[in-house]
Amino acid sequence: MKQLQKLYPHAIILLGFVLISLIYFYPVLQGKQISQSDIVQYTGMAKEQNDFRKAENVEPYWTNSAFGGMPTYQLGAKYPHDYIGMIDDALRFLPRPADYLFLYFLGFYVLLLVLKIDPLKAFFGALAFGFSTYLIIILGVGHNAKAHAIGYLPLVVAGFILVFQKKYILGGLLTMFAVALEINANHFQMTYYLLLLLLILSGYFLYKLIKEKDFKSLLLITGTFIVAGIFAIGANATSLLATAEYADFSMRSKSELTFNADGSKNETTSAMNYDYITAYSYGIAESFNLIAPRLFGGSGNESLGTDSKMYEFLLGEKVPESQAAEYVAGGMPTYWGDQPGVAAPAYIGAVVFFLAVLAFFTDKRKIKYAFLGGAIASLLLSWGKNFPLLTDFFIDYVPMYDKFRAVSSIQVILELCIPVLAIMGLQSFFKLEKEFRWKALWQSGAVSMGILLLLFLCKGMFNFSGINDGYYLESYGPQFMEALKSDRMTLYSADLLRSGFFIMVSLGVLWLFIKNRFAQNTTIILLGLLMVSDLFLVDKKYVDAKDFVSSREVEVPFAETLADIQILKDTTNYRVFDVSGHLTGRTPYFHKSIGGYSAVNPRRMEQLFNYQISKNNIEILNMLNVKYIIQTDSTGAAFPVQNPDINGNAWFVQNIKFVQNADQEMKALDKLDTKNVAVMNAKEFEIKNKAFAKDSVATIILDSYKPNHLKYTSKNSNEGLAVFSEMYYKNGWKASIDGKETEIFRANYALRALQIPAGKHTIEFKFEPQVVKTGSTIALFSSIGMLLLLIGGIYFERKKSLNLKP
Repeated sequence: MKQLQKLYPHAIILLGFVLISLIYFYPVLQGKQISQSDIVQYTGMAKEQNDFRKAENVEPYWTNSAFGGMPTYQLGAKYPHDYIGMIDDALRFLPRPADYLFLYFLGFYVLLLVLKIDPLKAFFGALAFGFSTYLIIILGVGHNAKAHAIGYLPLVVAGFILVFQKKYILGGLLTMFAVALEINANHFQMTYYLLLLLLILSGYFLYKLIKEKDFKSLLLITGTFIVAGIFAIGANATSLLATAEYADFSMRSKSELTFNADGSKNETTSAMNYDYITAYSYGIAESFNLIAPRLFGGSGNESLGTDSKMYEFLLGEKVPESQAAEYVAGGMPTYWGDQPGVAAPAYIGAVVFFLAVLAFFTDKRKIKYAFLGGAIASLLLSWGKNFPLLTDFFIDYVPMYDKFRAVSSIQVILELCIPVLAIMGLQSFFKLEKEFRWKALWQSGAVSMGILLLLFLCKGMFNFSGINDGYYLESYGPQFMEALKSDRMTLYSADLLRSGFFIMVSLGVLWLFIKNRFAQNTTIILLGLLMVSDLFLVDKKYVDAKDFVSSREVEVPFAETLADIQILKDTTNYRVFDVSGHLTGRTPYFHKSIGGYSAVNPRRMEQLFNYQISKNNIEILNMLNVKYIIQTDSTGAAFPVQNPDINGNAWFVQNIKFVQNADQEMKALDKLDTKNVAVMNAKEFEIKNKAFAKDSVATIILDSYKPNHLKYTSKNSNEGLAVFSEMYYKNGWKASIDGKETEIFRANYALRALQIPAGKHTIEFKFEPQVVKTGSTIALFSSIGMLLLLIGGIYFERKKSLNLKP
C-alpha cells in the first residue's frame, strides 16, 4: 500500500503530461495532423518503399524513385527484431506530434527526479523543458527524428548520473534502455552532441572519484557502462551497421574528387564543405535571444500588427487598410541574425534563465558547474564560423564532428542544461535559511536584470541589418527597408521589456514568499505557471492550430499536375528530371526521379548534378534513362519534354575508356559517347577480356521491375560489356547470369556494368544486404540479453529491498 502511495503523485503527473500534450496540440483530437514541411518531402521520398511494403509485405531496402536509386536505410526502413522500436512505439502512444511533446516531458521529469527534485517542481521543470521554443518549432517544420532523439536525451543523462551515484542496477538498466532508445531514434547528430555533454559530466564525476581515491567504484561504474553500452548498441545493430555502410556512399563522406565543379582545387579536408557545415552558425550577440525571443527579429516570417511601421508604409503606398493589415499579419522578414533564416527564435524562457542564475547563489551541489559547462560548450560551438578558433579545431581534429551540419542545433544541450539549473535553483532556494534567501534573490535578480539593461543600452550599437537585406532593398526600395528596420528595433526593445516583466514578477513572487505572504507550494505553482505561460505564449506564435490540416492532406501531400498525368501514361521504366529543382520530394512521389530531398544524398549522384547536369551535359541524362524533363512555361505551369536520345534501361558498349582515378572518371564524362563507350577506373575494377563487340541487333530488355529485384534478357552474338542505368552500390546488390553470380563493375562514375557472354541470357539484380542479416541477428541476441538483465535487475533489487526491511 505504501508503495502505491509513493507512486500516486507520479501517476497524476504522467496523466497531466498526457493531457497537456493533447491540449497543446488539440487538433489531433479532431483527427487532424500537423502539416510539416520536412515530412511532406519525406512522404514523397518514401512513397515507392511504402507502396512496395504494403503490396508485397516485404521490406525492399532500396528505392529507385529518388536520386536514381539509393538504400532506404535513412528513409524509415523497418528491420527484423527491432524490439527497442516496439518499446519506443509504446512510449509514444499519443497521436503525433503530441507523442514527442509527451516524450520531452517524461524524459526530463525522470532526470529531475534523479537529481532529487520534488515531484511538483520536477513537473513544472519538465513543462519548461518541453515548451522550450526550439523544441516546439522543430515539431512544426517536421524535424521528427531530431525531436525523437531529443526526447530521450534527459533519460540517458538520468541513467548516467544514477550509475555515478553507485546505483549500479537501476542506473545501468536505465542507461541501457535509454541509450538503446536514443540510438533507435536515428538522429546521430543529436546523439553525438549528447556524448559531448556526457564527457563533461564524466569529467566532474571522475574528478570526485579520483580525489576520493575510490578506484573500486570507478571500475564498477566503467563495467556498468560497458555492459549497458554493448547491449544498447547491439539492440540497434542493424540500423547502426546499415548507416555506417551507407555513410561512405553519401555526401557525408569525403569526396574522392580533388577539384571543384568550377575547376578550382578542392581543398576541403573534412567530410563536407566547411561552408556547408557552418552555414547555420549562431551569431554571438544573437545568442541573447535565448532570453528575449525577438531580440534579433524572431523569425524570417514574423507576424506584425497595425501598429507597425510596415503597416504605415503600406498605407503610404496606397494599399487598402484591410490588405495592408492582412499583409503584415501574414509575416515579414524581421529576422536579422547571422543565419540564412530561422523559423523561430531558440527561446529558453526569461523565468527559466532567472532561476538558473539563482542556482549559482543557492545550490551548493558542484554538479551545477558540470551543467553550466555543458551549456557554455554548447553555446560556443553553436557560433560555428563566428567562433572559428573552436569550430575549426573540432572540424579538423574531433572525430566525426565534420559529418554534421547546422552547428547551431548543438544548442539543444544548452536547452537541456539551463532548465536543469533553473529547477535546481528553485528547489535550493526553499532549503536556504531565511536570512540568506533575500541576498540570493537580489543578487540573481541584479544579474538577470543587469543583462537585460545592458542589452537595452547597447541598442544603438546594432544596425538591425540582415544578410538578406540587399534583396529586399533591390526588390522593394529604401522606404520598405527603413520601415522594416524600425519594426526590428521595436521588437528588440519590446521583448527586452517583456523578459524584464516576467523576471520582475518572478522576483515579486519569491519576495512575497520570503515575507510569508505565500506558502511554498503556492509559490512553486505561481512560478511554474509563469515559466510555462512565458514559453507557451511565444510558442503559439510559431506552432498553432492553423498548422494542422486534414489527415488526407498529410497522407497525400502532392497533387498531380497535367505534366504528371501525361508522363504517367507511359508505363515503361524510365526516369524524370524536374528542371525547376531537383532537391524536392515531389517528383519522387509520382515518378522515378534523379532528384530528391535528403540530408544524406548519394554523393556520386550529387556530383553528377554539380559537375555535369548543371552544365547541360545531356549525355548524363541519356545514361540515367531520363525520358522526361519537366519544364515550366511563362505562366509557371509545368509541362513535360520527352528526351528522344535516352540509352534505355541497359545497353551494350563497344569500347571501354580506362582511367586511373575519380578525377579522370569525372572529366571523361565531359565529352563521352555513352551509348558506345564506358568509362571505368582500372585501379578499382579489372576486366579480364577487354575486347568487346556488339552486333547491330544486340539488345538487353528489362522484363520485370521491383525496386529490389530487376530481371533482364540479353541477346548478343558476341561477348559484351553492358551498362545498366542503375546506381552502383557495392554492398547488397548481387547480379547473376542464368543463375550464376557474376561481378558488378562501376561504369560512368555511378552506374552498374556487367561482362556478359555471347548468346541469350537471363540477367538478374537482387538487393540482399548482408548488413541487415548480420545486424538483425545481433539485435535479436542483444534484445534477449537486455530482457535477462532486466529480469535479473528486478530480482536483485527486490531481494535487496526485502533484506532492508526490519
